[in-house]
Amino acid sequence: MIGIVITGHGNFATGLTSSVKLIAGMPEKYIPVDFVQEDSTDDLTKHLKDAFEKLSDCEDGILVFTDLMGGSPFKMSVELSVALQDKYNIRVVSGTNLGMLIEANMSRGFMEDVDSLADMAIETGKQQLIKYTYTERKQEDDTPDNGI
Repeated sequence: MIGIVITGHGNFATGLTSSVKLIAGMPEKYIPVDFVQEDSTDDLTKHLKDAFEKLSDCEDGILVFTDLMGGSPFKMSVELSVALQDKYNIRVVSGTNLGMLIEANMSRGFMEDVDSLADMAIETGKQQLIKYTYTERKQEDDTPDNGI
């Protein structure tokens, strides 16, 4: 099974995890890593390493979901994915939303390729983005055309 780590600023990881649990139940091989104000990047690195170690039996890889590209959770995840590439098969995605996280969590049991799961999650994430525009509904005339 592919392991999942979710990380981001503040309580992003545990917040989304709360929603995932509500909608789909508690996932297996899934670890949230928050980056709160009191944490340094060294603390974040340690927490991420600990998460990867807990998922070391995920032979199909580990997919890390982050909030913002370029932010510390993203940068530390990317750096660790390179530094630990001999030990773990880690992929990192950014711009995580709830739809993509739920889809990836539910689909990973059927997938053995972490790259394919990452690609699918990104596509799902894109599909979740819409702009709602209200338009007033036109009232249709219920009068029959033949006057009856």
